[in-house]
Amino acid sequence: MRTRSFIAVAAFLAVLVVLGGVLYAYDHARANEIAPGVKVAGIPLGGLTPADARARLERQILQPLERPIVVHHADKTWKLGPREARLRADLSAMVDEALARSRSGDLFARSWRSLTGKRLDDDLKPTVQYSDAAVIRLIDKVRHSIERPAKDATVKISGAGVSTIPGVEGLAISASQLHRQIGAAITSTTASRTFVAHTRHTQPKVTTADLRRKYDTVIIVNRGQFRLRLFKELKPSQSFGIAVGQVGLETPAGQYTIANKAINPAWHVPNSTWAGKLAGKVIAGDDPSNPIKARWLGIFDGVGIHGTSDDASIGHNASHGCIRMHIPDVEKLYDEVPVGSAVYIA
Repeated sequence: MRTRSFIAVAAFLAVLVVLGGVLYAYDHARANEIAPGVKVAGIPLGGLTPADARARLERQILQPLERPIVVHHADKTWKLGPREARLRADLSAMVDEALARSRSGDLFARSWRSLTGKRLDDDLKPTVQYSDAAVIRLIDKVRHSIERPAKDATVKISGAGVSTIPGVEGLAISASQLHRQIGAAITSTTASRTFVAHTRHTQPKVTTADLRRKYDTVIIVNRGQFRLRLFKELKPSQSFGIAVGQVGLETPAGQYTIANKAINPAWHVPNSTWAGKLAGKVIAGDDPSNPIKARWLGIFDGVGIHGTSDDASIGHNASHGCIRMHIPDVEKLYDEVPVGSAVYIA
């Protein structure tokens, strides 16, 4: 009985050894073959040798990737070729990974999978690299050719008047969107490699409406013509005759603002030789000797616009630097001009 049992065990072991050898030989014969169900980027490689798999990937991945990236806008075209993009598809790494997935599991699991026709379900991501800096350079070329900055509206104030140059819209491409689109397509074998550079209009930061608000009121003093012109919302509003500084006490030219205003102001006599005994004194607003009549609009360093009782001086270089006006005119001007208004003296 012992002998029979021993023989039976030995026979069973012998069968296992033979079966193991058969399975090993069967598995070894497929060691250089990619298992069914293994794909790279959706490309089936099952049943192929590494060499055949590499050839298939070269046809279906490498060749499509070598098509240039093309960007269009109107009648302009820009291209990014694979060499400039430094596009690299590591086919060997893809095949090695596919083969490694095919050999997953132990000897018996692989053999059982093969004998029963069970397929793997592995779709591997292709190993493709490119230079993002090259993509950015391409987009920069497109931007340089298409884009233009918005131009702010400007105002010019001179002795001739107030003139405006309207703002101009700019043009910009949707660079971030284009960057994302190219980045998604450059490593894809199926995505379109042709794009349109979409543009959008950009608005100036300063518009003519902004200037109208900023320069709601402008005074232009033309000393040579003895005229003061008032502009409202950048348009001529009123014009008045004036007197300006005499020789040696000229009304200062330049651009200023109305610094302060007063009705029937006191006169703070400047410490100047022309003031004589009045130098440094303060003459009350209701004092007949006060030459600053009715209204005062201060400009700069004691110079301002005021009314005068010397109507004959209007149209002449007659003041000590201030701008004189007829009293009804200065009263009218006073109501129209807020503190902070621009003043240009030519």
